[in-house]
Amino acid sequence: MQIEELAQAVADGDRRALARAITLVESRRADHRARADALLERLLAVGQGRQAIRIGLSGTPGVGKSTFIETFGLMLTAQGLRVAVLAVDPSSARTGGSILGDKTRMEQLSRDTNAFIRPSPSQSHLGGVTRRTREAVALCEGAGFDVVLIETVGVGQSETVVAELSDVFVLLLSPAGGDELQGVKRGIMEVADLIVVNKADGDLQSAAQRTRADYAGALRLLRRRPQDPDGFPKAMTVSALEGTGVADAWGEIRTLVAWRRENGHWTARRAEQARHWFLEDVRQGLLARLETPQARALLDIAARDVIAGRRAPGPAAQDVLEQLMQRGVAGRSGDE
Repeated sequence: MQIEELAQAVADGDRRALARAITLVESRRADHRARADALLERLLAVGQGRQAIRIGLSGTPGVGKSTFIETFGLMLTAQGLRVAVLAVDPSSARTGGSILGDKTRMEQLSRDTNAFIRPSPSQSHLGGVTRRTREAVALCEGAGFDVVLIETVGVGQSETVVAELSDVFVLLLSPAGGDELQGVKRGIMEVADLIVVNKADGDLQSAAQRTRADYAGALRLLRRRPQDPDGFPKAMTVSALEGTGVADAWGEIRTLVAWRRENGHWTARRAEQARHWFLEDVRQGLLARLETPQARALLDIAARDVIAGRRAPGPAAQDVLEQLMQRGVAGRSGDE
């Protein structure tokens, strides 16, 4: 299929074409990269500036992210909204493989005609998302989805990268004591828009309320951000298993999105994110150029001097950079 045809099929909401397009942008092959870039440019033209609500979702292992996403997604599709789920599974450091079991865990949502679930391996990238997740988000927006849920592989300081992809960042936690509160890094607390304590049902209901109160108190200690209305960020409880509180969480998200749009923060944030990923692509492109034979030869010679103790790492690195600038770094790596 030609790029123009594929872009039009994605814009028309063809799920099979969307899956094929995401596979293309995730590919590491240099020829696929060129086609992916052309596809994204074409989709900008035919997609007519479509924008979805991008919701980043992170949480500790076992917190019930998949259950929450399925319950949340089914509630949205019941309202006539189209929902895309981009779930990133951790890759093995040894084999590079991933289980990619999100469709199995979200069985009902995966059968919903208004939903699209795409699991992707993290491929050892930090930040809880793959390097091409942002492009997959753009494809889902171009396909006309109303809400895009971006599930990260875990919770920690590196997972704050997902905040550069989303309009609203939800941190999902389970009822716990001080250990979990201490285990959640300050960095992710500072970027969270909504802290949702899951499993607020049965014997855990009172514990969930105490945990919510703990996080609400912690949030009050943080400096209020200019992009937040009064009361945000906030903590609340839900039960994904029973479905209680999920509609309230959606209501809070819509309130926050509406306020940010009305006050200009939505457009400004999207612009900041575009600039961030532009600079990130430049950085990644420069790093990829270091994989050319000419660059590697210079690096190997300098590395031998450093290893042997003949040169300090800093000056040796500076010399290599100057030589690369003088000679020019030719060629392209397949992993750009």
